[in-house]
Amino acid sequence: MIDTKAIEEHIRGILAALGEDPDREGLAETPERVARMYEEVFEGINYTNSQIAEMFGKGFAAPKNSGPVTVRDIEVFSYCEHHMALMYDMKITVGYIPKGKVLGLSKIVRICDMAARRLQLQERLGSDIAEILSEAAGTEDVGVVIAASHSCMTARGIRNPSSRTVTQTFCGKYLEDARLAEALMEGMR
Repeated sequence: MIDTKAIEEHIRGILAALGEDPDREGLAETPERVARMYEEVFEGINYTNSQIAEMFGKGFAAPKNSGPVTVRDIEVFSYCEHHMALMYDMKITVGYIPKGKVLGLSKIVRICDMAARRLQLQERLGSDIAEILSEAAGTEDVGVVIAASHSCMTARGIRNPSSRTVTQTFCGKYLEDARLAEALMEGMR
């Protein structure tokens, strides 16, 4: 569980280390606000991939001859584990081939959102989503494509505001069949 009291204490120390007065009017409640925000934006840290799959694994019998299911433009944000900097303007496309079970569409979005609510690397986020979706849907045929901006590149360091990072995670038939992978990449270029 996230220790909000410890976060408050450390944020207060960071403010002081920055040369700010943590007791001044605009900052007096900042440690508590940041602790509440961290509890919300890092909620996914509280769960394993298997627990997330169980939470959002409710599904329905797949129709006969079901083809790939693709959900595009899932918007989430996350925080880079290297700088704790925001990964934003993030769009995820997820595809899977049902094997007897289809997930409710909102469950796919919830899986992406919960996996993003951790300190992450974009590459690991794609792998986490693929692993969770595979377990929840009962299929190894999963693909995940993520495009995002990283404030560790846009707002600091190189300060290149137009850079975007695109990552791909392909499993099963998405790894074996280039047409399936290409279909997920559409719109991400």
